[in-house]
Amino acid sequence: MNGKKEAVEINIPPSSKAKHLETEKKSVFEGFSCTNWIWKVWEFCKEDSKRLTFSFKVGLAVLLVSLLILLRAPYETFGTNIVWSILTVAIMFEYTVGATFNRGFNRALGSLLAGILAIAVGQLALHAGGVAEPFIIGISIFLIGALTSFMKLWPSFVPYEYGFRVILFTFCLIIVSGYRMGNPVKTAMDRLYSIAIGGFVAVFVNVLVFPIWAGEQLHRELVNNFNSVADTLEECVKKYLEDEGLDHPEFSKTLMDEFQDEPAYRKCRATLNSSAKLENLANSAKWEPPHGRFRHFFYPWSEYVKVGAVLRYCAYEVMALHGVLHSEIQAPYNLRIAFQTEILDATGQAAELVRRLGKDISNMKRSVKTSLPKRVHSSIVRLQRAIDTHSYLLTPYSEPLDNSSNPVKLSETLSTNLNDIGDFDSNSLEKNLSAQTGNLSRTQGESSHEMMRKQSRRMHSWPSREVDAFEDEGGIGAAFLPTRTLETTAALSLATFTSLLIEFVARLDHLVDAVNDLSMMAKFKDEGL
Repeated sequence: MNGKKEAVEINIPPSSKAKHLETEKKSVFEGFSCTNWIWKVWEFCKEDSKRLTFSFKVGLAVLLVSLLILLRAPYETFGTNIVWSILTVAIMFEYTVGATFNRGFNRALGSLLAGILAIAVGQLALHAGGVAEPFIIGISIFLIGALTSFMKLWPSFVPYEYGFRVILFTFCLIIVSGYRMGNPVKTAMDRLYSIAIGGFVAVFVNVLVFPIWAGEQLHRELVNNFNSVADTLEECVKKYLEDEGLDHPEFSKTLMDEFQDEPAYRKCRATLNSSAKLENLANSAKWEPPHGRFRHFFYPWSEYVKVGAVLRYCAYEVMALHGVLHSEIQAPYNLRIAFQTEILDATGQAAELVRRLGKDISNMKRSVKTSLPKRVHSSIVRLQRAIDTHSYLLTPYSEPLDNSSNPVKLSETLSTNLNDIGDFDSNSLEKNLSAQTGNLSRTQGESSHEMMRKQSRRMHSWPSREVDAFEDEGGIGAAFLPTRTLETTAALSLATFTSLLIEFVARLDHLVDAVNDLSMMAKFKDEGL
């Protein structure tokens, strides 16, 4: 008290957004650990050990070029222009040998054209006089910049986009420095020498020191895609037949692409996104000389891209199967296992064929005979026959509503009596009473049968809903139609799954043909040889 007002503390909870930002800050500053960072680096290098090799090679190439500056004799010979060799190594050195050759070709051709243009424009500007010289140089820079920027956007010249960039900045640097130094010819020649030295060192180190071939990477990537598709197919079908639909997580945006218990799914998703990667590797492999197992010239690297496209065409069906697996409407578990033998047989045969095709590409041999595709088609025929035989399981209940199961209502009796009031007699009254008594007795006798039918509808309907609720809303006759519709929709989920599996097998024929074309063009050996 003592004349002082008591302080009232009001705790206002922060908003969810503020909590999220606060949590992120804590995770960044408090969660950082040197040990965790080293472990992540180790895992990153463990995924592909050639990443360390590439880093080592780049450092070695830059060191070799830097010695031309650090040592006195080379520096006195080449002067400050030798710095261009370091720039060339840093820009030209790529991960694979083929990409380095491609980048080196663009670099060499662009530098050569830029040097020729710079010398021509420089000589023209010198002969024009001191007044017109800066105007000629400025106009030439504008024209070269506009022309190269437009040409690199042309679809046919997109692969040479780097070459047009080289032409632009090399021309500008040579023509401007030559204008100030007064000798554009000597400046251009010194720059070209330095670029040639840097390009030679980059190619020398990349080819002779632990070379990383784009062709081998393309070959390995395609084989891994085959295995990913086969694994995902088996994983999806296995979960579909084993899952009883009791533990379905909420399919929200946070879980849309995160299925922690399905590692093969993420690999298959990477297969669908591998189009650009395969095309880049194929373009780089075309620049590589014969090496390793690829010992003949003009190796059909473009066929690898075609096979990858057909494989993705099949993988789309696998992803569709995965969508059915995680759909909201699911077929009853006892209905799914009714076709378990046929589905597993077809899945196993299809996955075996996909793996065998990938193994043939990996070993560069032809071993897939017509017997294996025939077995796959036979398994699909058995699945289709089983579906046709038991198609009644996938259709709504066909038995008509039994009116005898319902007691005769008083209003129906009264209407009948009022319509026939003119012919009313004692015999008709006795017949009506006896009919009502018979209906009531039959209703009581079939009460146990009706209970079993209700229990069956509880087990097999989607979503699960008590039948009594339907009866309370308007009677059995009014609610039975939507109930049957939901049951039919759930049962058709199984038909969708099997039809997607059949479509996947149908697309395998195109995959077999694509692999056969590749084996013939790449001259794969027969397995018996």
